[in-house]
Parts: sequence; C-alpha cells; structure tokens
Amino acid sequence: MNPGDRIRVNRTDTTYEGVLLPSTTAEELVVKLDGGYNVGVDRAEAAVEVIETDTYDIGESDGTDGASEITFDDELPTVALISTGGTIASTVDYRTGAVTAQFDAEDVLRAVPELAGRANYRGRVVANILSENMTPTVWQELAAAVRDEIERGADGVVVMHGTDTMQYTAAALSFMLNPDVPIVFTGSQRSADRPSSDNVMNAVCAVEAATADHSEVLVCMHETESDDACALHRGTRVRKNHTSRRDAFETVGAKPLGRVEWKTGDVSFRRSVAPRGEGTNELVSDLDTSVELIKFVPGTDPSILDIADDASGLILEGTGLGHVNTEWIDGLRALIDDGTTVVMTSQCLEGRVCDRVYDTGRDLLEAGVVEAGDTLPATAYVKLMWAIENTEDPADSMRRSLAGELQARSVPWT
Repeated sequence: MNPGDRIRVNRTDTTYEGVLLPSTTAEELVVKLDGGYNVGVDRAEAAVEVIETDTYDIGESDGTDGASEITFDDELPTVALISTGGTIASTVDYRTGAVTAQFDAEDVLRAVPELAGRANYRGRVVANILSENMTPTVWQELAAAVRDEIERGADGVVVMHGTDTMQYTAAALSFMLNPDVPIVFTGSQRSADRPSSDNVMNAVCAVEAATADHSEVLVCMHETESDDACALHRGTRVRKNHTSRRDAFETVGAKPLGRVEWKTGDVSFRRSVAPRGEGTNELVSDLDTSVELIKFVPGTDPSILDIADDASGLILEGTGLGHVNTEWIDGLRALIDDGTTVVMTSQCLEGRVCDRVYDTGRDLLEAGVVEAGDTLPATAYVKLMWAIENTEDPADSMRRSLAGELQARSVPWT
C-alpha cells in the first residue's frame, strides 16, 4: 500500500474510501475522500483494502540532482513540475498542529490525482521552504533549474511556490530568463487538509497553461472564490491582495492576461502574448542583492536613508504620484551623488509615478531620482537587483519595460 493508491478503510462502525495521501507519522493513515475532505485514521483501528494501485508509476531518479521521472506517454506533452515548497506542497505537522512544507514533487502528484493523463511529468525539488524563507539565491537556483528542464525537452514548466512571496520570484524569473516555452507559477491559499483547498484546481489549471501556445512567465491562481476558472497573471504585474481568499492574486492596472476554464481546461488570452518557440532560453541571473526598498510614511525621520549608505540601489515607495517629505531630498541627492541608483514607485495600487506635477516631485527629479512609471514596488525591487548587474545603464532600464512590468499607459481594466 502506497500513497496514491485508492483504498477502503473499514472501522467498527464507519467505512471510508478515497486516495491514500502521504502521512507524517507511521501510526496514521491520511485519506482524501471523494468529497474533497481529508480524514486521519489510526492504523491500529482500521482494516485497509487496496481498491486500485497508484497509477502514476513514479520511477527512479535519472541521476539529475533533485529530479525524478514519471513513466512517459508519447502522445502527451512533457511538463517539468518544480517544487519550492509552500502551502500547495504542505501537510499538517501533527506535533504542533501547524502547516509545514513537507512534500516533494512526487508527493504532490500523488495528492492531486486529477493531474494524471494531462501530461508527462518530471518532478524536481529546488527547495522545500515556506515562501517567507525565499531568498535571491534560491531565485537563481530556480532559474537555472527551469532553464535546465527546458533544455532537457520540457514543453512547459510549472513552479509550485508559496503564495506570500510568489510575485517576487515570478518577477525574478521574468528578468532572468527568455524562455521559449511557458513558465507557470502556482500555489495554494489553503492547504490540502482543508475542504476548501484550492490546490487541485490551481495545479491542474497551471498544467493546462504550461502546455498552451505561449512562452510567458505567468502566475496561475483562482480567478474568483468559486471553482470556475483560474486567472493567468503576467509575472511582473501581479500582486497578492488578500491574506487568505482563494482569489487573492490580481493583475494591477488591468484585467488578468488570460484564464483557464476549470471544467474544460481551455486556455484563452485577452491580450497578445509571446508565442511558443521564439525565446532564446538564455539565462542571465546575476543579481546585486545590496538593493534596498523603503516605504515612506508621514513622520519618518530622514535618517532611515542611512540603510542605503552602502547600497547599489534604492527603491522608494512614495505617496501618490511619487513623493516623500522634502526633508529627504538632500539625503537622496547625497546617495545618488555617491553612485546609488534611486528609483521612485508609488504605494498606490493603480496609476503611475509622475514627479513633474508638484514642487517636491520636480525637486526629486532634479536630485536624480528615477521614475519607474507604474512598475509595482516589489517588481521594481527585483528588477533593479537584476538591472544593476546586467545592463549598462540601470537608471535607463528602470524607465523602460523589459518584461511587461511597465505599461505604456495606465488604463484600468483593459
């Protein structure tokens, strides 16, 4: 009896039937019932019958570090399923009652039976962390793993990632890679042990998006609270806007780039996308991690800028059109004169920076602060790390769109 098997569990007065999930203890069975609920059963109290053995046929490692393979069907596309951890790849720690990152890629395949028959899968673990522990170094390792999977012939890549910092990692790969196949990030707002979990639908829709005709870096998550479709967000324009709703992710300044119908698996796009097959798969992953991000709030002492004394770059999250207290301007000018690239974004969720309207903004421009248009602060932070290392003029790069991060016009809901 192995995870992925369909089993019947008989107790004294109750019978459960469903898919056996991986368990964190030898004493417990965890079964996903057909209705979506999970149930834990004491092995000593249960008689177990295997109804159907695991159909995923997870094979032995092919020798690639952290990788494993599934038996292939020549009629299906190949999707590289890369795990970094997060709720979509998590289970309950029965010692503490908390949700922890436990599963590798094979466990996710066993826990999501609906993935079977949609593609061939190669499983690979780059990290096994919750996303608050993500680092730029892991971004680089992930980008290298994604490029490696594409070079090995993957028709698409799905990255399973914790939702809290997914937008940073999706932005990082958008700048680091020029793929010729889809790269789709997905995650789960609610873990698999909860009846309202979104892990199955998000994972399945991500696989459908990864086999579609495009070569974008996307985030695939629930479009609404209901199980009707997943939205496809460009990796440089997405933001997590709710702590726990299943439709927490939004494309800022526009409707999502596309969607995946849950019942049919149909993938559609609202705007033009990079076509499959035209990317170079070049990996450019050097980062300057000395970049800082500061959010201005009223009353903040200008001495907060001291944090950027040794920084190569500074992202400011200013008010409105891109403002900070006038007492900050001399300190910002000094940083710029010392070679720090200082970039202004807005803490508003919609619209763009324009420092030509008010005196403070004009003074910031005169000091050398760079306007980032409607680039999201989180995306600008990642972009500046990348631009300092990989472009001749980082300031000029921050004024231009390199991966769809800066829209030509701010027209909501287009």
